Amino acid sequence: MIIGVPQEIKDHEYRVAITPAGVEALTSADHRVLIEQGAGEGSGISDESYGRAGAEILPRSQVFHLAELIVKVKEPQPSEYDLLSPGQIVFAYFHFAANRELTEALARRRLTCVAYETVQTEDGSLPLLAPMSDVAGRVAMAAAIKFLERPSGGKGKLLSPIPGVRGGRVLVLGAGIAGTSAARIAAGLGADVYVFDTNLQRLRFLFDTCPPNVHPLASTSYAIREILPSADVVIGAVLVPGARTPILVSEKMLKTMEPGSVIVDVAVDQGGCVETARPTTHSQPTFVHEGIVHYCVTNMPGAVAYTSTWGLTNATLPYLLTLANLGLDQALREDPALRRGLNMMEGRIYCPGVAAAFGWEAEPLPAA
Repeated sequence: MIIGVPQEIKDHEYRVAITPAGVEALTSADHRVLIEQGAGEGSGISDESYGRAGAEILPRSQVFHLAELIVKVKEPQPSEYDLLSPGQIVFAYFHFAANRELTEALARRRLTCVAYETVQTEDGSLPLLAPMSDVAGRVAMAAAIKFLERPSGGKGKLLSPIPGVRGGRVLVLGAGIAGTSAARIAAGLGADVYVFDTNLQRLRFLFDTCPPNVHPLASTSYAIREILPSADVVIGAVLVPGARTPILVSEKMLKTMEPGSVIVDVAVDQGGCVETARPTTHSQPTFVHEGIVHYCVTNMPGAVAYTSTWGLTNATLPYLLTLANLGLDQALREDPALRRGLNMMEGRIYCPGVAAAFGWEAEPLPAA
């Protein structure tokens, strides 16, 4: 198979979808790997490193034109739509349910899209989302610390306590990987941390493994309203695989928070769990609404590209090899996790969460 890896062009997106180790694994299996010139520079990977591993270094247009399978990190950007060809397979993060324009554009191109975020194993885990969720949770807390500072628009409060002065309070919505990662960082700083989730088994795990300044609570609108006014930071880390994220903090609820508090909505890729959240970029990361600083960057892990690239590609490579070695049809038949990752085939929608977001009917997944 001919596999193309273009350079990411989303705002301040420095990740790349493959490492030299991945190139070597694919070329050793007799696949051609085409890398756009400079694609790895943001992650500290040179064209020479790719070349030594067996990749062909080509201009952007040739990578898109020749490849049967395009491997990316983030969803295709509008300027890339016309570079994609009918029947091409694209393996990337898409988050279709929050982006009707993207969904309709790629459907018109009659593409086949396998989404990292919905590749799901039998036990319900999301192996290709997990590493970036882990990174995003950590980046979210780093951003919260920064934007709580007065020069950044925050209330000027340190999350860590000092002798005689209490620390901050952090509210985390969602006890998945991103939420847990954020909660552990906040707890390590000494903040008072409240983690909300509907999964009691997950809450029990946090209760048993986290320090005593982490308080796992059952998620209800009532419980969130009780804690929200005293929260200095809210981390939105809710996930419904493939579907639009439910709103847990309304604009009305936002008005109960103190001015200068910070909201970091990690879930903004899927629409966000805070009603007032809207996508931002690393160039313009925040906005203020009702006195609350919102940080809603849609590619938070892109800021720490070295760590993110290696963490992501360690997870994606086995699935990429399966797609390349078996071909799409056989790979979908033999690998249930990949089959669940199928969001679109030749322009038709196969992911129920995506279809539901737009009031469409989903096609049945291919039979095993």
